[in-house]
Amino acid sequence: MLRLVLTFLLAGTAASSEPLDTSAGTVEITAVVRGLDEPWSVGFLPGGGLLITERDGKLLHVGRGGAYGTVSGLPPIAAVGQGGLLDVLVPRDFAQRREIFISYAKPEGYRAGTAILRGRLSEDGRQLTEVKTIFSMTAPTSAGQHFGSRLVEARDGTLFLTIGDRGDRPAAQDLSRHNGSVLHLTRDGAPASGNPDLGPNAQPEIWSYGHRNPQGAALDLQGNLWVNEHGARGGDEVNRIRKGANYGWPVIAYGRHYSGGQIGEGTAKPGMEQPVHYWDPSIAPSGMMFYSGKLWPAWEGDLFVGSLKFDYIARLDGAPMREREQIKSAATERVRDIREGPDGAIWFLSVGQGALYRMTPGG
Repeated sequence: MLRLVLTFLLAGTAASSEPLDTSAGTVEITAVVRGLDEPWSVGFLPGGGLLITERDGKLLHVGRGGAYGTVSGLPPIAAVGQGGLLDVLVPRDFAQRREIFISYAKPEGYRAGTAILRGRLSEDGRQLTEVKTIFSMTAPTSAGQHFGSRLVEARDGTLFLTIGDRGDRPAAQDLSRHNGSVLHLTRDGAPASGNPDLGPNAQPEIWSYGHRNPQGAALDLQGNLWVNEHGARGGDEVNRIRKGANYGWPVIAYGRHYSGGQIGEGTAKPGMEQPVHYWDPSIAPSGMMFYSGKLWPAWEGDLFVGSLKFDYIARLDGAPMREREQIKSAATERVRDIREGPDGAIWFLSVGQGALYRMTPGG
């Protein structure tokens, strides 16, 4: 059943676009793929193709020539609550190895946990082979929230994975479990670097902890890892991640419980990190990326974050980092993922529109 409208891939196809004024001048926002069902992530393939995950368990391959299809070979997916087929990572050496990595909610009886699979994409993009789950979190639960699940490739080729607290707030401070942490893994799913300062009972993959639900993660232009994470009622955060650091949840936070009650002990405590930026009220941040400046030099090094709640793309910069601009249009309805494409264009997935968009400088 043809349900995708492929505009950028077909030579000579006229694509409707929407002009929008921004701090860097007029931009054009063009729908590239329509008809998506709860899209979660997009990854670029060498040669112009791309992969898109849909949360219900479908992986879509879109080829440069206009062909598209559902990729077969995935394991069972627990599409429950906020879980499902989540982030896709196309590593830098894909052209040599054809390996991709996907985070997903792995079913284990009536429970589910954040996991990573590795597979090899066939030349025609129709199948994953040699599929292996290389990592599964400790203590999967029946809770349907806070899977985290963003994947980032570090400059040395190792992987970072975010995991939320899964609705179990105290678990984010329990180093014997993976809940509420950022993990550092090899491409085989083993601990990439030990963290002996965290104690003998700590899971060796834990890079940082005390996170609530980190749904965005990216490297800055210097190769440092940053995440954004959902607060409760207020207190969404942007954090620069340091090895072994405690980001405080649920002991400190800038929001309140949904009931209105105070969270933990306040907004600060010795030994716990402060956010680089926080939002109150919450914007429900998701995908994020630092921009290279390739097409818009004025935005070089700026952070772009999608808002699921208020339907815009936030641009942040400065020291201290602050939200400087809101890029908002009908296309930015529930922005789940945002990426810089190979040519410097800004691409984003809109859950509300069920579409993938491309933003380029206006004429």
